[in-house]
Amino acid sequence: MKLISLKCSNPDGRLALVSRDLGRVVPADDICPTLQAALDQWPDVAPALESRAAELAQGRARDAVPFDPRLAAAPLPRSYQWLDGSAFQSHGDLMSKVFKIDNPQGDRPLMYQGMSHEFLSGTDDVVLPSEADGIDFEGEFAVITDAVPMGVGVHDALDHIKLIVQLNDWSLRTIAPIEMKTGFGWVQAKPACSISPAALTPEELGAAWERGRVALPLHVWWNAARFGRAHGGAMQFSFADLIVHAARSRSLCPGTIIGSGTVSNDNYREVGSSCIAERRAIELLDEGAAKTPYMRFGDMVRMAAVDVDGAMPFGAIEQRVVALRAPMGTSR
Repeated sequence: MKLISLKCSNPDGRLALVSRDLGRVVPADDICPTLQAALDQWPDVAPALESRAAELAQGRARDAVPFDPRLAAAPLPRSYQWLDGSAFQSHGDLMSKVFKIDNPQGDRPLMYQGMSHEFLSGTDDVVLPSEADGIDFEGEFAVITDAVPMGVGVHDALDHIKLIVQLNDWSLRTIAPIEMKTGFGWVQAKPACSISPAALTPEELGAAWERGRVALPLHVWWNAARFGRAHGGAMQFSFADLIVHAARSRSLCPGTIIGSGTVSNDNYREVGSSCIAERRAIELLDEGAAKTPYMRFGDMVRMAAVDVDGAMPFGAIEQRVVALRAPMGTSR
């Protein structure tokens, strides 16, 4: 099934189900008011949600209406915990070159804990303070868990994945190396992420859910020009591995979101990239200098995973970057 959160006065949205083709939506807040509430009691509410999803698929859902992605919030508009990994080896290798750092990737995943109190929808404008910060998109996949016990094993970790999403992890590249040198991690360099409209159960992905990985290409367009189509199946570490890493010394609460890191492939010169920094790293290798600029205000980015039939199972992220307006009575 495919779950969404509709925008409303509740900051957590209103739970609904959307059809496989993303054409019709039916409310589900009578079953459970929000997606977070559903995750908190998943074994109790999942059967009723699956029944409603079946009615929608069979054309029997009485309250179904056409789906407008602009009415959808992020599936989890706010989360208790957002942990982002770096599970694609080729991306780590390239970033170590562009930032002139030793690549620490080894036999354990890289992961940081990021801002989780706000996730943008896939259609919201992205408000940022300055073009000089090096505005960059990062196309990823992510999973949403139920309650995960501390010390979970890799064989059990997959069972704790309840939903899968497509995500844009916005980054401010000129701030990132400054914060990295402090040894304390990112704050200013990592603004709110964006999530595509639909959160899918693993069963909904079918054969595209493979060994704890999303085996689909993630197509990226920047200002309508194709930028990349890297494949999500190339993760060095699976989502099960990332969960095990995250839960080594802590339990994970329902609604924890864990990201794959930027989708990247070894044949990046052929398939392109899922972020600008990676393209700049390739230019540095091939031409001796990075030439592609970062985003400007007014720029658009579009991302969508595409299956073998040409469908976009998660929907699309399509956003414009805009400048922060100074609050009334202040100067800039």
